[in-house]
Amino acid sequence: MPNKIALVTGANKGIGHATAARLGRLGFTMLVGARDAARGVQAVAALTADGIDARPLTLDVTDDASIAAAARQVEDEFEHLDVLVNNAGIAEPNPAPSQTTRADMRQVFDVNVFGVVAVTNAFLPLLRRAEAARIVNLSSEVGSLSAVLDPASPMYALTDLPYTASKTALNMVTGLYAKELAGTAIKVSAAIPGYCATDLNDHTGLRTADDGASVVTALATLPADAPTGQYWGALFATGQNGAAAW
Repeated sequence: MPNKIALVTGANKGIGHATAARLGRLGFTMLVGARDAARGVQAVAALTADGIDARPLTLDVTDDASIAAAARQVEDEFEHLDVLVNNAGIAEPNPAPSQTTRADMRQVFDVNVFGVVAVTNAFLPLLRRAEAARIVNLSSEVGSLSAVLDPASPMYALTDLPYTASKTALNMVTGLYAKELAGTAIKVSAAIPGYCATDLNDHTGLRTADDGASVVTALATLPADAPTGQYWGALFATGQNGAAAW
């Protein structure tokens, strides 16, 4: 049986890098997706120093040619893919919806939503070749309509339209892929890592990147009897399937 192969996009730093480390320590061969090839190589060096089998994979989720080239490389080298973690994401602060431009929306959605769809579709043939593949999309509690629109919620003060809307859209993307693939051995989930200290928020988060990665890793290694289409993580302290909350 070939080694299990996992790809994490945006794995050169933050939650993505911590996820690569966690999965690598579980024995996965890690493909470190990074838009910047040099940063990808640096991230791989750090993982290798920790005894992890890691390989760099240049992958810009906003560039269809880059995605196609990465998929061909994985097919040529490994012939299949066991885990895809769609971690790459951006946030551009916007003070209010009324001050948000079309360009603001397009920039964030291109990475956080369109990139996830493009990458998933490109690698799905390889995921289908795995015994029981897992797809994990990095969502957020700010994608919850009930949390952001509830005056009693601590997230009610949020006004950043591009990022919050992109995560709400990503939740639907996750659900629809899970529904389409429900008759297969592939499980699709959305990870809610919580407010982690990363470059995305200038390291103001209350949790560590490794804390967030623990949620991603759990969903990337779900057992066969676990449900698909879960929206799960730090927001759901009881560990229950949180789909109903969205």
